[in-house]
Amino acid sequence: MNSSQLTVITGASRGLGRAMAEQLLQPGQRLLCISRQADEQLAARAREAGAELEQWQQDLTDPVAAAARLTAWLQNLDAKAFTSATLINNAGTIGRPRPLSQAIAAELAHALRVGLEAPMLLTSAFLAATQGWHAERRVLNISSGLGRNAMASQAPYCAAKAGMDHFSRAVALEEAALGGGAKIVSLAPGVIDTDMQVQLRGAEAEMFPERARFERLKAEGQLDTPATAAAKVLKYLARADFGTQPVADVRDAG
Repeated sequence: MNSSQLTVITGASRGLGRAMAEQLLQPGQRLLCISRQADEQLAARAREAGAELEQWQQDLTDPVAAAARLTAWLQNLDAKAFTSATLINNAGTIGRPRPLSQAIAAELAHALRVGLEAPMLLTSAFLAATQGWHAERRVLNISSGLGRNAMASQAPYCAAKAGMDHFSRAVALEEAALGGGAKIVSLAPGVIDTDMQVQLRGAEAEMFPERARFERLKAEGQLDTPATAAAKVLKYLARADFGTQPVADVRDAG
């Protein structure tokens, strides 16, 4: 099977990541999905679509191991076979909403490893392993409005997304200085009806004062479906001016 487009995506087993992975399954696409579990239905769709799919069951709470595996995998590919190479850092976790003073240390560490350490290490691995490729290289970090607007009882998630935004700004400067470097964007995808929203609506009210707000979003039909949101995000990824603004919001796209 001949592929010309290479895409690596994390958190592809459900929600937005799963929807993006499914929509990326097109002829000429080689897709690597890094998730906690494999998806046989996705594999079947890849076969039907004529796309090349590989799925890793990889624990992103050990980002050093994940980055090392990605490095080795990329270095074994034929760089000349691809016209584009893209990394989508989508995986993340909100954990259990609660004030930081009542957080559990192991849960805090888990949230920051998955939400910030893993994207940084995977981005580093991707950029280093593909440096010198003639393929157009892009990194898309799936951020959140909570990285730009604080919310009580969401300190780990807010911190991870704010860190994602700012490391994207730094990397954009680095790659621009190289001349012909990779393009990177940290993109807020809007409010989506995923398992994270279910967690927020089901949080203990005394631990999460904003719960009613998320209940209203659902009741008033203000949530995008994963498929709709995925289409918007992938349209943004394909833009000719991708990377012009390293921190962006899909809702502001023209």
